[in-house]
Amino acid sequence: MTTAASTPSASDPFRQDARTIGLIGLAHGSSHFFHMLLPPLFPFLIAEFGFSYSQLGLLVSVFFVVSGVGQMISGFVVDRVGARPVLFFALSCFIAAGLVAGTASGYSSLILASLLAGLGNAPFHPADFTILNKRVSAKRLGHGFAVHGISGNLGWATAPVFMAGIATATGSWRMACLCGAGLALIILAIMVYNRDALDDRVGSWNNAATAGKGGAAAQPEHPLAFLKLPSVWLCFSFFFWSTCSLSAIQSFASPALHNLYGVPLPVTALVVTGYMLCGAVGMVIGGFLVARVVRLEKIISLCLLAAALLLALVGLGILPGMAALVVTSLAGLGIGIASPSRDMLIKRAAPPGATGRVYGTVYSGLDLGFCLSAPVFGAMLDANMNSGIFFGSAVALALSVVSAGFVGAGVAARASRVAAA
Repeated sequence: MTTAASTPSASDPFRQDARTIGLIGLAHGSSHFFHMLLPPLFPFLIAEFGFSYSQLGLLVSVFFVVSGVGQMISGFVVDRVGARPVLFFALSCFIAAGLVAGTASGYSSLILASLLAGLGNAPFHPADFTILNKRVSAKRLGHGFAVHGISGNLGWATAPVFMAGIATATGSWRMACLCGAGLALIILAIMVYNRDALDDRVGSWNNAATAGKGGAAAQPEHPLAFLKLPSVWLCFSFFFWSTCSLSAIQSFASPALHNLYGVPLPVTALVVTGYMLCGAVGMVIGGFLVARVVRLEKIISLCLLAAALLLALVGLGILPGMAALVVTSLAGLGIGIASPSRDMLIKRAAPPGATGRVYGTVYSGLDLGFCLSAPVFGAMLDANMNSGIFFGSAVALALSVVSAGFVGAGVAARASRVAAA
């Protein structure tokens, strides 16, 4: 009794769940923050170094290429050595990225900073989801996924204000980068102090509750065996298409709305904030739905198709100007509601013991989506195809629904086979 009572996770599972979810949310928010380490500072970099936007765009490409490749590799590392040390390494890379950027003497230093930030970003999804899946109880796992998604949106929203605000207030973009490094250092210190709540090894209370299930140990599989599963690549496809849609709105919705509806740019710039805030509200709702719905692909399909219809409506150019901004923002609500179901669907599709590898491979579709879609949608905007931004985003969402439907059907079929056996 003394041993059980001395274990917080055994005596108060809600507190343990909340602690782990909060820590992972903070860590994930930092990863999205460092997506935006340099982009808010582009005007300052142009003023000091005379860089072109093509050169600055390459910094973003370096980040996502390194992150995408690294994400697939880090999934294997997480499954081999555990998620916690990998998470600490990732935050250390963010500290290094901020320090290198803050002391940069030229373009090569900024490339190195982008590389380090991408390397730090790479392990987050396999590490975060491995810890959540192994430490959070099933009835609160959907809420954990919701907090994970919300914190990412908040990281995106906070970075431009933090970086540009400090650069403007101090007159030094270098100080902003160094403050970013300091922020990552504080977050790393919090994670290390609370490292017991991030331990994904055998012995966490959730693992202990389920360790005896399943009978004899399964036969070991080749580490790459999961790549033969169609569900893995369908999930990858889902992330690729849904990220293409996000990239279109995040990067080009503001100028497209300005050109289509004549709304001033300072006003249309608010559409991304509105989209992200609606997405955050949707994630809270989606966290409650996950625990109540068996066929998660139905939630995903309904929400994403509704969002696609709203975006297509905006693309028609028939709405009043301010209504177009509101409708675009509301599309984020549907995407937010679908997000926790999306993450749970991937969990159900992942074979036992391959959580990190599956999440690392699947989420690399996100990085690929950002890399490839931005030039396409940028070219559309250059060609004055303003409606194409919204129509293209809607089509990408529809394609992601098709992928989710196939994943859900595969999960349901596997569950039926297991039940029959």
